[in-house]
Amino acid sequence: MSLNKKSVDDFNAKGRRVLVRCDFNVPLKNGEITDETRINAALPTINKLINDGAKVILCSHLGKVKEGPNEKESLAPVAKRLSEKLGKPVNFVADYNVTGADATAAVAAMKEGDVVLLQNTRFRGKEETKPQEAGEAFAKELADLADDYVCDAFGSAHRAHASVAVVTKYITEKGGVNAVGYLMQKEIDFLGNAVENPVRPFVAILGGAKVADKLNVIDNLLEKADTLIIGGGMAFTFLKAKGYEIGKSLVDNEKIDYCKEMMAKAEKLGKNLLLPVDTGIAAGFPDPIDAPIDVEYVDSNSIPADKEGLDIGPKTQELFANAVKSAKTVVWNGPMGVFENPTLAKGTIAVAKALAETDATTIIGGGDSAAACNQLGFADKMSHISTGGGASLEFLEGKELPGVYAADNK
Repeated sequence: MSLNKKSVDDFNAKGRRVLVRCDFNVPLKNGEITDETRINAALPTINKLINDGAKVILCSHLGKVKEGPNEKESLAPVAKRLSEKLGKPVNFVADYNVTGADATAAVAAMKEGDVVLLQNTRFRGKEETKPQEAGEAFAKELADLADDYVCDAFGSAHRAHASVAVVTKYITEKGGVNAVGYLMQKEIDFLGNAVENPVRPFVAILGGAKVADKLNVIDNLLEKADTLIIGGGMAFTFLKAKGYEIGKSLVDNEKIDYCKEMMAKAEKLGKNLLLPVDTGIAAGFPDPIDAPIDVEYVDSNSIPADKEGLDIGPKTQELFANAVKSAKTVVWNGPMGVFENPTLAKGTIAVAKALAETDATTIIGGGDSAAACNQLGFADKMSHISTGGGASLEFLEGKELPGVYAADNK
């Protein structure tokens, strides 16, 4: 995948109508935004275009919109907050049709430096593009509002949706530029380049519950990384594949042969594949998840039949931390245990701490590991925390992301 894409710094937007696909999929409670991270992340690109004298047209999805267009999933609260942060009015087009007459009129009235926010893109029904659905028509209508397009929504970049990838076709047809914003550029620089040409030694750490979620990631990273560390719930399928007794621990019996293949592949390629050597065990999963729990530590090859592994043990914490110390690039995706529980967060904290203390470039691949870093207070010690869970996983798989692919090459 070519990662050398045109960015907002590579074209002159003065006087031009620029459609920017943002990720304003923020959590809302009673109409109030409870976490503004995604709005803040979009500001550098928006401010750059305003300062250049562009007419800035913003679009985004919000929520899953299962019940059709509704006020609970309207982008109105985002427009209000954005206007406060930009220090200027954001003209919100509340029309559920998104690109209808109201949007056309709002854009026609724009002056240089003005900002318009369109309604939730998913209100158009099927944003996904299939010939028999509204995707193509919607993409063309979006392009009709603009001269150029900037994608800054990495969290949606793995989806070939009308407002993410298909719109670029119609912008190209009218001679416009398709570029990436600063947020997308940062993701490409860190995540894309870490996998394509890392500074070595390159250590990849994978955790989380299921092997099935990360099949292709394990396979791809074994080719690319010097050391692959596996923790979290997915480690128990590997331990079982080694013939170990894992008690009541989470296991994917259908993936045992796959785990054997991966261990054989690591050996053949001369790669280090590290698994937990000791495990935090308990009688069962905590209920509720943050309830007090009695935990003991045993070697990973002797988990009692009536116990469940829920975290990595102290010897494993040290083993994993030592592997990180000598690294120049580290990518981490997925926690080491049930990090939402204070007693079972020790393994995840130990890995986060090791990453925080290393001089290596440290990249956190979105999702639960990003949540863990934020929750445990290590976020500001990492080189980069990805804004996209699914998108970062697909990047680590070596897949072409439609939202990245669709941007013009330099």
